[in-house]
Amino acid sequence: MKTEVPQRYKAFIIVGAPGAGKGTQGAIIGEIPRFVHLSMGDAFRGLDTRSEIGQEFVRYSSAGELVPDELTVRFCKEHIDNLIDAHIYKPDIDILLLDGIPRNRQQAEFLEEHIEMIALIHLSCPDREELVRRLRKRALKSGRMDDASEPVIRQRIQTYEDETKQLLDHYPASRVRVVNAMQPPIKVVWDVLAAVMTLPEWQEMAREVV
Repeated sequence: MKTEVPQRYKAFIIVGAPGAGKGTQGAIIGEIPRFVHLSMGDAFRGLDTRSEIGQEFVRYSSAGELVPDELTVRFCKEHIDNLIDAHIYKPDIDILLLDGIPRNRQQAEFLEEHIEMIALIHLSCPDREELVRRLRKRALKSGRMDDASEPVIRQRIQTYEDETKQLLDHYPASRVRVVNAMQPPIKVVWDVLAAVMTLPEWQEMAREVV
């Protein structure tokens, strides 16, 4: 018997400034059964530029133009479909953790066709100097040299803050959960899971026998 795929996929959205720990939290929680972490950064790095959608990205990037939000969301949907085909994500029983999308209001609006947003987890780290410190440390550890330049770091943080205000204004306040990202990572995980487990959608899914 074929499993019925829902029209819209249930998802938590994780947002946070560069260095706030989105990738770390997503990777940890994504190891828990029923959660599937989707990092758009990883998806973009693994994009096959020979594919049809990859060629669309190449056309924009080679012209020095920004990739349209509609194309980014379409790529996200294609990536989700690939996870389903690979049996990594089972949309009837799993919940997505979206990391890196949506980045602005327009992406959020496009995404609503495909995603049922359960909650937005906001990893809050208002101390910019701490974010700069973390990104420099990450650059040294992983060789991500885009994180090494302080002007670039500060510009990325400012861009994030401008975009995030759009998202926080777009989604209902009742669906936003703020977690202090300046705590040790294990405490951040604890607080994220505590926020998730208070949601009625999670409680309903947790009662299902899988």
